[in-house]
Amino acid sequence: MKSERLLECIKTRRSVRAFRPEPVTREIILKCLEAARYAPSAQNIQPWRFVVIDEEPVRESFCKTVFSGPYRATRWAMRAPVLILVCAEKHTLVHGAAAGLQSIPYHVMDIGISGEHLVLQAQALGLGSCWIGWFHVKKAARFFHLPRTVKPLAVIALGYPAATSKPRTRKLKKQEEIFFFNKWKL
Repeated sequence: MKSERLLECIKTRRSVRAFRPEPVTREIILKCLEAARYAPSAQNIQPWRFVVIDEEPVRESFCKTVFSGPYRATRWAMRAPVLILVCAEKHTLVHGAAAGLQSIPYHVMDIGISGEHLVLQAQALGLGSCWIGWFHVKKAARFFHLPRTVKPLAVIALGYPAATSKPRTRKLKKQEEIFFFNKWKL
């Protein structure tokens, strides 16, 4: 069944920080982006914008710029064949007024859903990925001359996992610690 394959993909996906040097074709990158494009969003605004960085000189320059100073620990990403700068284009009504009333940053939720679609598609295609939130956001925006309405939220490293990249076993909380039906239970 397809649903079992999806659950297996979800269960086996891990953050990958070591990649083989082989390039990822644009065709495969586009399949990942297409999965992201199908994500739901508040009011169907589709605020996601993706800047694909797959040319080595651009990637190297970008990494030196955004993974410097206190963000230096994330420089391992320079070895990923593809980086995707995940941005949100904020819209006044949904991401301003409605978010203000609810104190919920809807654009961040939307981007999270879209980005997860992307990394799950990557997993299904045999790629490894890693969400990166530790980078210099302002320098990333300046690097690509982003308009003020577009905010970088994450970088996704993408590529074929290196043989040394063995997934760690995750210890998950028990279901009864996180699933509650019809009432809150501690």
